[in-house]
Formats: sequence, structure tokens, C-alpha cells
Amino acid sequence: MVHRLEPLVVRHAHRIPSPAGPAGQGAAAARQFDAALMSVGFKLSAELIEHLSGLSEGTVVDTAVRTLGTVREMVGDHVRHNVYFADFPADVPHTVDFWMRCIAEALADDRTRPSALEQLSSGVVDLLTLPSYGDYRHTYAEMLAHHDELIAAAGDRMTVLHLGGSPDEELTALYLTWAGSSTPLSEDVLRDLGDLAGHCVDGPQPEEIPVRESRAVINLARLMAGAGPLLDTVTDVLRLACAVAGGDVTLREPTRLRTLPRAVRRALLAGLDTVVAAAPAKLADVHAHREMWKRLGERLHPHEYPQWPHAADVFAVARGEKAARTLDGRVEELLAMGDVTGAVGLLKAAPGRLFRSLDRLLRDAPTQDERDAVVAAAEQVAPDVSGRVVLSVRQHLHNRAKETGERRVFVNRLGRAWVTEDTRPPVLAPERERLVAALDAELRRRLPAADHLLIDPDVLDVALPLSGRATASGLGVLPRGSVSPVDGELLRFFVYWKQTERTTDYDLSALLLDADYATVSWLSYTNLRAAEGEHSGDITDAPEGASEFINLRLGAVRGACVVPQVNIFCGEGFEEVEESFFGFMLREAEQKGRSFEPRTVRMKSELRGPGRVALPLAFLRGPDGRWRAKWLHLYLKGTPTSNRVEGNRVTVATLLRGIVEREQLTVRHLIDLMTGGATTTTMWDGKTIPAGPVTYIGLERPDGLHPQSRIVTPGNMRDLIPA
Repeated sequence: MVHRLEPLVVRHAHRIPSPAGPAGQGAAAARQFDAALMSVGFKLSAELIEHLSGLSEGTVVDTAVRTLGTVREMVGDHVRHNVYFADFPADVPHTVDFWMRCIAEALADDRTRPSALEQLSSGVVDLLTLPSYGDYRHTYAEMLAHHDELIAAAGDRMTVLHLGGSPDEELTALYLTWAGSSTPLSEDVLRDLGDLAGHCVDGPQPEEIPVRESRAVINLARLMAGAGPLLDTVTDVLRLACAVAGGDVTLREPTRLRTLPRAVRRALLAGLDTVVAAAPAKLADVHAHREMWKRLGERLHPHEYPQWPHAADVFAVARGEKAARTLDGRVEELLAMGDVTGAVGLLKAAPGRLFRSLDRLLRDAPTQDERDAVVAAAEQVAPDVSGRVVLSVRQHLHNRAKETGERRVFVNRLGRAWVTEDTRPPVLAPERERLVAALDAELRRRLPAADHLLIDPDVLDVALPLSGRATASGLGVLPRGSVSPVDGELLRFFVYWKQTERTTDYDLSALLLDADYATVSWLSYTNLRAAEGEHSGDITDAPEGASEFINLRLGAVRGACVVPQVNIFCGEGFEEVEESFFGFMLREAEQKGRSFEPRTVRMKSELRGPGRVALPLAFLRGPDGRWRAKWLHLYLKGTPTSNRVEGNRVTVATLLRGIVEREQLTVRHLIDLMTGGATTTTMWDGKTIPAGPVTYIGLERPDGLHPQSRIVTPGNMRDLIPA
């Protein structure tokens, strides 16, 4: 069980749990392990090499086998990346020349000549009917023979793996970190938390589990292990019932509830009875999910358990047989009567809801006295609001100054994006500025003191992870809205997909825009070559997996913006295929190598979202001429079939403008709040390591930091968000 979970530590913490095994002479095996890791862009820390060298050779080899499989998958090297044009990026033909060659080959083949002639006579040729189009014409080994070895460069990625504690210690630490997180986790991490919760059910538990979805998956593990679930609202019980049914614990999507074993029914009803008995006012929460409660009542049979009458009250409220007024309903009544001050008075009892209602309350308040009352109430309850909500409202108010009259970009929890006109009245500057100052003061009060901050400059423009759902799973992935430097002459995107059952065609494209978001050009299967670069060729079927690449020379790019995208032309969606991921590599001009070289991969992101068009990130050229990545993690609805870059240019440009021009709260903002009179702040030069303990905040943990240092990297950046 422990070995099965160890890859979670490597993937998420970049640590290898300390292997258990006999002492021995493992130095040679450790060096070989390190060399193998370096071939895929990883290496062992000095401390880890020293530790492995004192173990038996067999122990080191077993550790290497497990770890290499994990890191190769992290970077996307666990599959074979073939290309249509074996010499890519060299010798890629112009699109029309290539299509004409495919037609000529169809005419030369007795089996396909009649169909080709018939299509030519009609004036329209379906490329998918041409035998030499869309399928690999050579094996992976034959493709490799066309390429020289990769020339090593100083800029190649090298991710250091550090020595961890024992497997149980590492798994427990990861569990406590995720379970106690104050921000929602991504879907992948939530699944991993469920696995860890089962392993850690009898071990230490966090003092608090703030995120309700996390509580639900932990409760499921506890229920399956025979431990009592942790419940303090009626909705916790509903989420747990959905978890038992394998459904959506966020309650945003309907879950098909099934017949439950008697032991599970008794646990849910007993928990429900205890919650309501302790706080009858919590019955009001039933209204938010009345229909689901009715369906759950049909599965739980509460009438069979008269010993739990308070549980029966829940279903009576859902059926409308028992009254339970909600806070929201009372607030709406007051606002409908124009009583903003009265509504604020009620909401002070629910500080989080008050904060989430601030924009509306300030817009609805017609007089200065009422607006002052809203701001005063927010200042009063601010200490009782979670840090994540304080930061979210702070970010909202900052952008509110320039949003009125513009288009608004909405992104749901799954990354589906859409645009609408902003018809809201403005939030007036005096109230907005007073609130911003109050929120910053509250954040400054909560942030921990640090004697010495060591900052990687590249982390300053990383967006604060206010929700794990704004970040896809993968390597080198940053939250939506983050900006990171792009240093290299050649930029290469890649997409890989493997279909499950149906023929599936994903098309990698790149849209090139100018500073005003107007189209300059694009690269796709309809435009294989341009001044900026080359497309590797269209693959239209992926029963064994398929890859497409786009190679760009950044110095030759016309315009100021490059937007890679993955369009589903036909077949299975991103959530239906067996596997799909996107990434990019950076190389120097003199580097050769294969189409896919793991050492040059800077980012690899899973593609698992709704819609038929994926927009992982965009590349922007700044006034200084340097390129930077802006992280999007967006999905467009698209059309059921035949999505192409030419058909979504306007939508992409509109969305991009909204995302780029919206300012995110970044790590820089928190560091500015943290720096004070007693704090020493050093910008790390990538070389010099301080002798004493520091609080290090950066994209990667450096080797050689003092063992008592606090380390904050993207894997645990949620720890920066104050409670």
C-alpha cells in the first residue's frame, strides 16, 4: 500500500521517501540513478545521493525503478511521441504542396484512384479519404534515426529531487497539508486525498478541515474504515452520500443516488440527527438542495428509524412540511424593501456571506450613510472571514475600478469560459479604496513574521492559488492568471492523446495576435509553415496514441501574442479519452535532438476539462521585448465537430483580452505585505545559498538550504494564504 502511494510524494513534493533497506555499497547505483534522472530533466540532491550511497545496491535499484517511472510520466516521457513528418521541424512542406502530394499518391494507387478522380471532378477533396493523410508513415524508431542527439544547454530544465522522511511520515505530512488546506483542491488532488485518507484514517488528523469537498472525501474514507464521519452541517451529510455513490461532492452536478447498505444508512441518519439536535437553525441549509434531499430520503428510509427524529425533520423541510427560514431569504426581503442597513445587520452574523455580498450592497445603497454602514460592517467582521475570501474580495475590488462598461469574463470551476457585457453600476472610489486599505491591513496582521525572506524573482508574478481548480495537474503548471518568464530561442508546443474507443482527432494550433488582439497569422494543419515556425503534421486517429507539435522561433514572431490551443476535430472529448496532455519545451537555436526531449520540457499539463477547445496558456511579448507565459487553463464550448483555429479567432481574442487585462493578486502582493522593519529580504541570484534558516519562496527548491528553512514552492503555495 505504501509503495503504491509513494509516487504522490514524488509528484507533489519532489521528495523521495527515505528508502528502507539494508546498509551497503550503493554509491555506483546512486550515480547511475542520478544519470538516468538527468536524461529526463531531474536529478538527486547531494543529501539524497549521500543517503542512497550508504544503502544496498538492490535497495537503490528498486527505488530508481519506482522513481523513474513516476518522473517520466510527470514530464510526458512515458509515451512515444512520433511525428507525421519524420524530419520535423526540418523539411516540413508548404500546406498546398503537401495536399497536392497526397492527392497525387491517391491517384497513383489503383484502389483509391476512382474516389480521388470523383472528388476532383466535384471540386472538393476530403483529405481524410486520402491514404497518405493523417496516419504515421514511419515507425517511432525510424523517426528517431532522422535526428541527432540533443546538445546539452545551460538552460535545460533540471528539477531536483530531495530526501524525504520515512514513507509513512511523508504520506502523513502530505495528507495533513491537503486535508487542512484553506483553499479548494483540484479534482486530481482531491482524488489523491481520498487515497491518502484511507491510509491515514488511524493516524494524526488536522485540527480543522476548512474545505467541505475535502471533508467529504475524508469522511468517505472514514466511513469505509468503520470510523465516524466528521459532520457539522446537514450539507456535510449530503456530500458524504454523494461520495458514497461516486458522484460530485461539490453538489454542482446531479448525482445518481443508489440503494445504500443498512450500516451506511444508519451512519448518515445518526450523523444528521446529531447535527440538527445541536443546532436546529441548520435546517435552513436544506433549501439549497431540496430536490437532492428528497431523493436521498427515498434511499435512507428515515421513517424506519424513530430514534433519530431530528434527522426526519431534514426531509420534512425538503418536502415543505416543516418551515425553516433561511438567512438569504430574510436578506432578500430586506433588500427588496430597500433596507440595505437592515440587510447588513443580518449579514454580520455570517461574515463570509457579507463579504461575498459587498459589491451588491454598495451598488444598492443609495445614500452615503448606508454605504458607510456597509464598509463599517465589513471592517468589523473582517477578522472572522477566511483569508481566501479576504484575498478574493481584495482582488475583485482592485479590478472593479476599471471593469464597469467593459465585457466581463466568467470562468467556472471546470475552466469553462464565456464573455458577457458588464451592465453593473460602479462601486464608488471612496468606499472601494477604504475597503482595499482595510483588507490589506487585515492580511498584514495575519501574515506570519519571517526574519529572512529568500525570494526567487520568477515567483513574484505567480497568481495566488485562491482555488486549486484554477490550476491543472502536471509539471511546472501555475495558477490561472500567473505570469512566468520564457527564456529560450525556440518554443515548441506539444499535445498527446490516446483515444478510448472511437476515432479521435485532436488538432494542435497556434494563433498569432498583435498588440490589439487582431489576428496576424496562425499555424495548424491548414497552415503547416509560416515565417515563425512549423507544424509537425496532422494525425487523425490515435488508437495507440498520437502527438502533434508546433515549433516557433520567438525572434521571428510577428505580433505580440501567441495562443496555443487544442481543437477537437472529431471523436472523444478531453474527459473521455484514455489520456491527453499539453506542454511546451524551450531550446536554444543550436540544440537539435528529437521532436520530444524531456530535458527541455518546461511545462506538462493534463487536458481534462469540458468543451471542445482547450486554451492552456498564452505567450505575451512585453515592452522590453521579452516573452512571458500567461496561464489560462480555459476551455471553450466549441462545436460538436470540426473545431478549427480559424473558426474561434474572435472568441479567443476576446477572452484573452479579458484575462490579460484583469490583474491578479500575486505572490508579490503578499511579500510586500510581509516585508517590515525586522524582515530581511534577499532576491535569490540562483547561486548563493544563505548559511542560516530562511523562508524561501520560489518556483523550485534550491539544493543546500538550511534544514530548518521554510520552503514554499508551487506545490504548497496555498500555505502562503493566511488562515
